[in-house]
Amino acid sequence: MEERLQSCYAEIAALFEELYPSDGGTALNYFLDMLRRSYAQRKEALRAQDEKRLLDPDWYRSNGLLGMMLYVDAFAGSLRGVRDKLAYLEECGVNYLHLMPLLKTVKDRSDGGYAVADFRQVQPELGTMEELEALADECRARGICLCLDFVINHTSEDHPWARAARAGDPVCRSRYFFFDDREIPDQYEKSLPQVFPTTAPGNFTYLPDCGQTVMTFFYPYQWDLNYRNPMVLNDMTENLLFLANRGMDVLRLDAIPYIWKELGTDCRNRPEVHKLARLLNLACYVVCPGVLLLGEVVMEPEKVAPYFGTPEKPECQILYNVTTMCTTWHTLATRDVGLLRRQVDQLGRLPGNALFQNYLRCHDDIGWGLDYPWLGSRGYGEAAHKKYLNDWFTGVWPGSWSRGELYNDDPRLQDARLCGTTASLVGMESEDPEIRRQAIRCDEMLHAWMLTQSGIPVLYSGDEIGQFNDYSYHEDPDKRQDSRYLHRGRFDWDLAALRHDPSTLQGELFQALRRMERRRAELALFRSDAEMTAFDTGSDRVLGIRRTRDGKALTALFNFSEIPQSVENPAPGGTDALNGQKYDAPRLDLPGYGFAWILTEERSE
Repeated sequence: MEERLQSCYAEIAALFEELYPSDGGTALNYFLDMLRRSYAQRKEALRAQDEKRLLDPDWYRSNGLLGMMLYVDAFAGSLRGVRDKLAYLEECGVNYLHLMPLLKTVKDRSDGGYAVADFRQVQPELGTMEELEALADECRARGICLCLDFVINHTSEDHPWARAARAGDPVCRSRYFFFDDREIPDQYEKSLPQVFPTTAPGNFTYLPDCGQTVMTFFYPYQWDLNYRNPMVLNDMTENLLFLANRGMDVLRLDAIPYIWKELGTDCRNRPEVHKLARLLNLACYVVCPGVLLLGEVVMEPEKVAPYFGTPEKPECQILYNVTTMCTTWHTLATRDVGLLRRQVDQLGRLPGNALFQNYLRCHDDIGWGLDYPWLGSRGYGEAAHKKYLNDWFTGVWPGSWSRGELYNDDPRLQDARLCGTTASLVGMESEDPEIRRQAIRCDEMLHAWMLTQSGIPVLYSGDEIGQFNDYSYHEDPDKRQDSRYLHRGRFDWDLAALRHDPSTLQGELFQALRRMERRRAELALFRSDAEMTAFDTGSDRVLGIRRTRDGKALTALFNFSEIPQSVENPAPGGTDALNGQKYDAPRLDLPGYGFAWILTEERSE
């Protein structure tokens, strides 16, 4: 550990000097002592894993990882319940398990677990920190990586720091942004967009009991931390390392673009954010070098890639591939693959250290953060297009079979987001047998596309059995104001029991996904170091992807339309990677929402 610390001491010191020039080195010395203290608390089994991973620094870039994200309570009731269901996850092929927020929150002030009242306690109804560590130990024994959310931008108003700040403690108040009146908050508001314009408008909350106003970008009970105060960085880093020492392999940095506030800006993606992210990376390198940072950056494409840092100075090892996810759903609604093809080409130009976590759905809504300048050149107006997408996926558009709901619908801004499970969004809820068959093909095609992307594919729990929306949240007073609970319903174990019966929707989908996932794990062409490019198939409705590595090629075709498409065979003489079919004909016919994975020797151009 000391050798690692000495190798990066100069950079750590320089970053502290840049961020906290008037501190005089006090915070830096505390930071270094905290790193040593955290390492001393790291148990031998984790240290041994760190050393193993240091010898294989690209261990997480293989084609062997398959993830699933889930809520502990919805999936199995408790952490012990998740341990009891690990065999099911292994049957799903899952070896990267992302647990949604489970640290202590307060009822009615939780935001789905993102308003943390204690970073070192588990929500009591889910279990204890000891049970979380026991789950991590069991996962490690089974070869399953464990990922946990770390809410870095804010705490709950119920956190001890916040309670003390509310009571007038000046040291704790310095951890947040407190104001005596509205003068400075009103200056901030001139340049600040709103995160939740409908459910939580504004960026500040007045506290009548103490006559103060506090910065709250998200919900009023989530108080933004002041990273201009080095105590915040030091203590939050120690909290992160505490969770790493409980056995977490990946820590998801929630809302990291927001963590540095500067008056007169939108307080997103400031240069200081990247310095803080680099410090977190260095802290993990020193204390727990086998642990990865996953950045949640829900921003425009050009603002996402910088969070990887550089190959020489990395920040987050993994980022959510929000851009491709969002554009995938746009493509499904428009049947036009142009933007998706463009973005594949853009991703191919990123630095070699770039690695994405790919997904179709997750716990959150779908925000339509598309490349509107490019779409505008194709005749798409931003407001009108967002309305079309939302109308299509909520079933309002004539002929739509989708069944989603809007989130934070603000008619004034015309910028609502979308909620729903994959199965419901592609039409599986339909009672029309033809549409349901079509929806199953669409679901399989979308998952094949997700598995084809470079990075770590992650399923959303329930998608493997085609679980529908859960409309019961409308009847729950604690949830009805947040439509994201539409796709946060309880896992249906009765439906999961049908996964071995191919005559059922659940069995057909489960087994189709497992065939694709197994094949992906077998083929080195799906490794992240394989070259991936998009090509023009001659059809606006068919996406063409080529992956090459070690003289071999995989050519993939995806029909994003319900209408059958015929395209020129891009890989004559190739073999279907899933069923061994030979492709010798000059043209290749894809059914509605059909796809193909074709293996060939790499062609010399």
